[in-house]
Amino acid sequence: MLFALKLMGKIARLFCCSRLIALVSCVWFGICSVAQTASPNSENKKLSFEISFSAEQSPKPIDGRLMLGISKNDKDEPRMQLKEEEAESQQFFAIDVDGLAPGKSAVIDATSLGFPIRSLADLPSGDYFVQALLNIYQTYHRADGHTVKLPPDMGEGQQWNKKPGNLYSKPQKLHLDRNSGVIKIALTEKIPPIEPAKDTKYIKHIRIQSKLLSDFWGQPMFIGAHVLLPAGFDEHPTAHYPVVVYQDHFSPDFRFFSEEPPKLDLKGRELESAKSKYQLYLDWTSGRLPHMIIIDPIHPNPYYDDSYAVNSENVGPYGDAIMKELLPAVEKQFRAIGQPWARVLVGGSTGGWETLADQVFYPDDFNGAWCFCPDPIDFHAYQTVNIYDDKNAFWVEGEWSQIPRAEMRDTKGNLLATMEPTVRREEVMGTHGRSTEQFGIWQAVFSPVGSDGYPKPIWDPATGVIDKDVANYWKEHYDLTHIMERDWSTLGPKLSGKLHFAVGDMDTWYLNNAVHILDNFMTSSRNPYKVPGFDYGPRKPHCYTGGGDQGIGNMFQRVLPKMREQMKATAPKDADMSWEY
Repeated sequence: MLFALKLMGKIARLFCCSRLIALVSCVWFGICSVAQTASPNSENKKLSFEISFSAEQSPKPIDGRLMLGISKNDKDEPRMQLKEEEAESQQFFAIDVDGLAPGKSAVIDATSLGFPIRSLADLPSGDYFVQALLNIYQTYHRADGHTVKLPPDMGEGQQWNKKPGNLYSKPQKLHLDRNSGVIKIALTEKIPPIEPAKDTKYIKHIRIQSKLLSDFWGQPMFIGAHVLLPAGFDEHPTAHYPVVVYQDHFSPDFRFFSEEPPKLDLKGRELESAKSKYQLYLDWTSGRLPHMIIIDPIHPNPYYDDSYAVNSENVGPYGDAIMKELLPAVEKQFRAIGQPWARVLVGGSTGGWETLADQVFYPDDFNGAWCFCPDPIDFHAYQTVNIYDDKNAFWVEGEWSQIPRAEMRDTKGNLLATMEPTVRREEVMGTHGRSTEQFGIWQAVFSPVGSDGYPKPIWDPATGVIDKDVANYWKEHYDLTHIMERDWSTLGPKLSGKLHFAVGDMDTWYLNNAVHILDNFMTSSRNPYKVPGFDYGPRKPHCYTGGGDQGIGNMFQRVLPKMREQMKATAPKDADMSWEY
């Protein structure tokens, strides 16, 4: 040891550097760590982003959700590449901003929540395309006394990456690593307004201010509809028509109908979606389909592109607004019969849930519901979560291990997403249930109001632990199977023969499981009334609508004749049949 110390002294005097003594000592005695040799200023070089906007973009401070997209490719702008399928999504981080003033910066760093990677500290070194966007919130002073900040719909159907007025930066290619330091990004661009759809001979558009919703939200709120008029509407001015209420997500126009022949793609093939839209136009105008009015209600709101068409503590009285304000206005303007026997419902996915919910909650107002691939109609099968019996939404928990709970699959059973990352993705898009995505709107519609004015969470978004009090609230108010079983003595006679279901038995989001639970009740000895029709498509994914291989593209051609039969069979003796020309 004495020899070693003398040797170290000679080396130190030779190089005249006290730092070398420490270095050699570390090497000799093996007591150095990497952290001890780092630069004193390395902490300041950690990767972070300072994001700001100028007074030209907004002279006033802004509330909202600030998002940063980091993409490995330039196939599209990063803001367009946040996907639910974890393996297909590009990277995003986000933070809330409250009163961010022009010229001031908000910081996204290693503490900011991310998807698919959780933290910026774990971002691999490399070349990326980077873009920031600020989803702007508005303050609402609701009638229940709560003040909340939420993203208003601006005519785009709650798509934050396309929302008019939102600020964003131009994409830029950057080399990023953990020591890149502070990167400044300016939000220099603003998404322009959207032109509203124009009326045609067959498609009309209506938009009204809802008193019910305006009173609830404390400011003017609007609902509307795309209205598809039957062939011969103008030529038969004294005719009155049955109404088909088609429930669907927001669309800027009636999305299954086009008067334009399909254009060919680069390989000379007709685009399938355009082909089916044009086929409906041909069938609609040729007399091959019954003469009815199809109403597509449009009701985006601060939580989603669609309200789920029911009354809700958080979203507001959208059920009553549609039934008492919108539907009467449309029926009056377009010469509808306006009686329950001449009014039916149809929809898939979100629209499938709404179709059943409207028939259940307004049983005297509709004469049939065709429910396709509905969102969870029984919360024992809330996708793959049983909110009543499971303790955790993210994990199937055993004594020795945890298995990630499935959320999305293909028809071969391959997993496309699991619960924890999917919920985290929505948390990146918006805290307090403000993601304007699927779990966010279900929670907003089904939950009671929390003490902070936002929906009370069904589970902890960080841990997945389920709140059983919230689950019981969901059960009594929105579990459609439970509500029908509970109230079947009065609902049974009103719903007998009116319900029709179709779902793929490999539904992408496991929605077939809840339909099977309802099927078990409906076909049991406890139900003395006519059993609904259930059509399960073997190995069919989401949006199966029955008929073997049928998707949603030709849905109307298949259901309208059945609706006509239902109406004619149940019409009163003095029924107005002027639509049968």
